[in-house]
This record gives sequence, structure tokens and C-alpha cells, in this order.
Amino acid sequence: MNAKARTARQTLRQRAIDFRAPGKAARTAASATRKARRKVATGTPQTARTHLLAVGIAPDVAKRFAGAFSTRVQPTATARAAIALKGRVRKSVVVKLYDLAAFAARLAVYRPKDRAAAARFEQAAHRLAA
Repeated sequence: MNAKARTARQTLRQRAIDFRAPGKAARTAASATRKARRKVATGTPQTARTHLLAVGIAPDVAKRFAGAFSTRVQPTATARAAIALKGRVRKSVVVKLYDLAAFAARLAVYRPKDRAAAARFEQAAHRLAA
């Protein structure tokens, strides 16, 4: 293999990475939102993170605030889920699930301290109430 072919392959590889990278995060977020909306539309209780994604909160913001969002809120139902620990070890944990009414009531009053996130939550509450 000569240096010219190696350089050409590297150039093509780098162009492909540059072309795909900017849109990948947007596609992933859109996919997560679409899946969350489908899950919520079934009517079964879902996790706080799933509900947050369904109303349009970004995936990274939903993951960050889902725990705080669900504190001191009575869950509609609970389920058991497995989480991965180190290696092949898994642990079963209890997951809190909320129906749409419980989620909407919590979203109407919950605002994070982060101003940008609080604005997103307020917009989501208005969209859900409409």
C-alpha cells in the first residue's frame, strides 16, 4: 500500500466523520422523543424521563432532572428493572412510574434552579396544558 492511497482513504474517512457528526445528535434526540411519545400514547404509566422526553425536553436535560422531578411524588405504579454494574453483574431496582395526570400535575409546579432548564420546563408545561 502506498502513501497516496493511505492518504486518500484517510481523507474520505475524515470527510464522512465530519459530514455525519453534526446531525447525529439531532437524529438521536428526535428518535428518543419519537419513541417516548409512542410509549406515552399507549396510556400505560411511564418513567419521569420518558414523560419529559415526550413533552419535548432534550434527552440530556431529561436525564439530568428526572430524579429531582420525581422526588416527593407518589408514583402511580412501580416496576422492577435490571441495571448493569461492573462486568456482567446486574442488580434489580424499583422504578417509579407515573400516569399522564400525575406527570402533568408535577410538571405544572416543578421548576429547576437552572434558568435555562426552568424556561424549557415552563414551555413544556404550557404545551402539555394546551
